[in-house]
Amino acid sequence: MSDVTAESTPRLRLPTPSPSLSQQQSRGRQPPPPGSDPLALGVVIFIAVCFLLVSISAPSSILHQVPEGHVGVYWRGGALLKTITTPGYHLKLPFITQFEPIQVTLQTDQVKGIPCGTKGGVMISFDKIEVVNRLNKDFVYDTLLNYGVHYDKTWIYDKIHHEINQFCSAHSLQQVYIDMFDQIDETMKEAIQRDCTRYAPGIEIISVRVTKPNIPVSIRRNFELMEEERTKALIAIERQKVAEKEAETQKKIALSEAEKNALVSKILMQQMLTEKDSSKRQQQIDNEMFLARERALADANYYRITKEAEANKLKLTPEYLELRFIESIANNTKIFFGEKIPTMIMDQRLIRNHLDSALSKDRLEI
Repeated sequence: MSDVTAESTPRLRLPTPSPSLSQQQSRGRQPPPPGSDPLALGVVIFIAVCFLLVSISAPSSILHQVPEGHVGVYWRGGALLKTITTPGYHLKLPFITQFEPIQVTLQTDQVKGIPCGTKGGVMISFDKIEVVNRLNKDFVYDTLLNYGVHYDKTWIYDKIHHEINQFCSAHSLQQVYIDMFDQIDETMKEAIQRDCTRYAPGIEIISVRVTKPNIPVSIRRNFELMEEERTKALIAIERQKVAEKEAETQKKIALSEAEKNALVSKILMQQMLTEKDSSKRQQQIDNEMFLARERALADANYYRITKEAEANKLKLTPEYLELRFIESIANNTKIFFGEKIPTMIMDQRLIRNHLDSALSKDRLEI
């Protein structure tokens, strides 16, 4: 039945329109895949870079940078936040949170044009005073909370003006310009650091450099003349010192020469004394040798004479004497020829008696 119905129902066929030339050309070409168009890719990259630059450069941007040597400080609705960021890139709420980099490394503040009046009423001025300072990273929040971002105006610029005027009003022009000028740097540093330690402990004063103040031309000319005279006096003093030093040098040279000559004379005298002592010692040795030799000869002679005397004493016997007498007579025998004979007659008995009496006398003496 369905088949019948289907066959009996006529089918309407609408005429199909003939395709145009562009459609016929598009049927033969496939659409490009997404992302393959270089122009569209370049536009996307350009938009992204522009957005990134705007995010970094705009004050109300989300992304911001903290440079090296600084810390990031934030305000929200005018209230200082306790958030402190380190160097680098960070995020914040745009148009709500304000950002400010605060330097925590060494910085030099120059205070220029500082007028002041001295104790004598002379007006002078300092062209420039440099203050090297540093804000401690741990005290950034307290310092900004009490004194704001321009804390250095309160504790450096205004403080320098105040301390310079206090110093000048308590000293004369001579003291400020010449006598105590070398002490101003240290005085300013101690004064500023003392108050900063008490009221703003995060500020550290490293050094203060003060330039020479400007004074009236007439007074400066007087100081220049006085300095010229002082320079002349110093030159004269230095010349005197040079002359004294030269005289002292000559004196030392003369003393050295005299000491050298004295030492040489002493050495020569010592040499002569040594030679004399050696000669004296040699003479003493010769004398001792001569004395010993003479003593030995004398002792030998004495011994010989003593022994001869002892031998002679032993020989002094009547018999020996008689023998010697006879020998002497015999040796001295003389023959006389003539009419008379000598009248001298020697008797041996008389001689013997004489000798006996002599021996007895010698024995008694011994």
